[in-house]
Amino acid sequence: MRIKIGLKCTECGDINYTTTKNNKTHTEKFEVKKYSPRLKKHTIHKEVKLKS
Repeated sequence: MRIKIGLKCTECGDINYTTTKNNKTHTEKFEVKKYSPRLKKHTIHKEVKLKS
């Protein structure tokens, strides 16, 4: 059971990336450092739900 998630920048609030995750094996919130095109630097992106 994979669900669609978005990765939202913590500094500017934009959802810059989308991905999927297995909700049964990874129950915790996903957090990763990715590039933010608006800020032109790497920032922390946190998981948010997407409309499916």
